[in-house]
Amino acid sequence: MTRRLLTALVAGLFLVGFGIAATGTAAAHSAPTASVPDDGATIEAGPARASITFNEDLQPNFPSLTVVGPDGNLWSKGAPVVDGKTVSVEVGELGPVGQYTVAYRVTSADGHPVSGTRHFTLSKPGNGVAGPKPTAKNGSSEEDSSGGVPLWVFIVGAVVLFGGGLAFALFGGRSRKPKS
Repeated sequence: MTRRLLTALVAGLFLVGFGIAATGTAAAHSAPTASVPDDGATIEAGPARASITFNEDLQPNFPSLTVVGPDGNLWSKGAPVVDGKTVSVEVGELGPVGQYTVAYRVTSADGHPVSGTRHFTLSKPGNGVAGPKPTAKNGSSEEDSSGGVPLWVFIVGAVVLFGGGLAFALFGGRSRKPKS
């Protein structure tokens, strides 16, 4: 009777862990839905602020949003600001003609870091003054990797360890006598 109860308990724990794992993998993280300028757009003059809007609210902690020009210099000014689903940064007047990269790294509502790039092309030269070359200190996130581990991985691991420990505690210490 005790063995059946324990087997049912361990099976239930594994099923709960599997259910949590399946739910965790199905949950989507933040994804960009729009940007200013639009991704892939060709513009004649830069916007006052570059922004990226996501499909869900963002956490305001430690956002990164940079605009890097074809000359390899920063064209964004100041710190990025999160407002609900949107992260933005001041840009000002741009400079050389060519492709600009908007690199972002934000934290989604579920705590998962999300990063990526968007691009636009400036078709007419501007008179803006470039900033320094991007570094990790001044906010370039093009080379960052996510590094975030989803929560469900830890939950499944805890369930498996608990189930294994419980099984060992109940059955591991018994010595079995051979049947004669």
